[in-house]
Amino acid sequence: MSGPKLFAPLTIGNLTLANRIVIAPMCQYSASNGCMNDWHQIHLGHLALSGAALLTIEASAVVPEGRITYGDVGLYDDATEAAMAGVIESIRRWSDMPIAIQLSHAGRKASCEVPWKGGLQIAPGEPNGWQTEGPSTVPFIPEENAPVALDREGLARVRDAFVAATVRAARLGIDAVQLHAAHGYLLHEFLSPLSNRREDEYGGSLENRMRFPLEVFDAVRAAFPAERAVTMRVSGTDWAEGGWNSDQTVAFAKALEARGCSAIHVSSGGTTPAQQIPVGPSYQVPLARAVKQAVSIPVVAVGLITDYEQAEAIVGTGDADMIALARTILYDPRWPWHAAAHLGGKVKAPNQYLRSQPRQFKDLFEA
Repeated sequence: MSGPKLFAPLTIGNLTLANRIVIAPMCQYSASNGCMNDWHQIHLGHLALSGAALLTIEASAVVPEGRITYGDVGLYDDATEAAMAGVIESIRRWSDMPIAIQLSHAGRKASCEVPWKGGLQIAPGEPNGWQTEGPSTVPFIPEENAPVALDREGLARVRDAFVAATVRAARLGIDAVQLHAAHGYLLHEFLSPLSNRREDEYGGSLENRMRFPLEVFDAVRAAFPAERAVTMRVSGTDWAEGGWNSDQTVAFAKALEARGCSAIHVSSGGTTPAQQIPVGPSYQVPLARAVKQAVSIPVVAVGLITDYEQAEAIVGTGDADMIALARTILYDPRWPWHAAAHLGGKVKAPNQYLRSQPRQFKDLFEA
């Protein structure tokens, strides 16, 4: 009898993942001028001991004005690269878990207060605020300061910033890059008709709205070592009438696959405060399933995946190849251990923790 599918290995590019559990990128809003610090070392370090297959560094802005908040991590200059290098070096001293990074630009949803202080947008000229950019001059909330529409020079500048951040990520030895085209941030803003009102070749038709995100992907793919994975995170739907939807996501996924995308991570929402999300366990899995049925590259499902049998069913039935954990693994940083014990799988644990193995699960930890 074969073991649980959740703990079967999977190869993406030259990267072999020990199981199908990946740690999603989770913003901590705790950086200083884009630089990681000891909070990130603690946060990422303990997740690197979780037994998951892949650790993804939170959304890292490719330019300072691309940060969601003034507390966001960046990878856009020597200082931010050096700070990230120190954190990664510390993690790798004690864990061999592969490390990915999500590269991002928040677009019109940038220049915000940190969530625990309300999360509202900060106007240009106010402390910790700046002018936002987007595909069009349409604010996320009507009362907010409108973004500046990126012109051709601006598009080239942003694309080049993604490339420069990718080069820095490669220099840091990061195993995979994920581009953030979800949750209403810049690349998603170009995709969705709710935020993209352009009348040039970057707006209007689906082909035009996909153009800039695909240009960024092509540039990043060319800049990152060929043997390492470049993936994309997408919102499978805006959950709003007239917005981005599952059919368009499938078309985008096919275009990405044709360009050498290594995997697609399917989330949802974020483009409009008018979204109507039917939140519940596995509520985003049908969006991942639609993509999985259309492409041959690995697909990641995410969103209210908390139960071990639930996770096993998602990968076991082929709805997705992997599941990503975010809030679940913040609540329970040893979730993969507990899932392996429940399902009969194996996980890797640090030598210092081997004595924690319960007697009834004597084969839980890999030798």
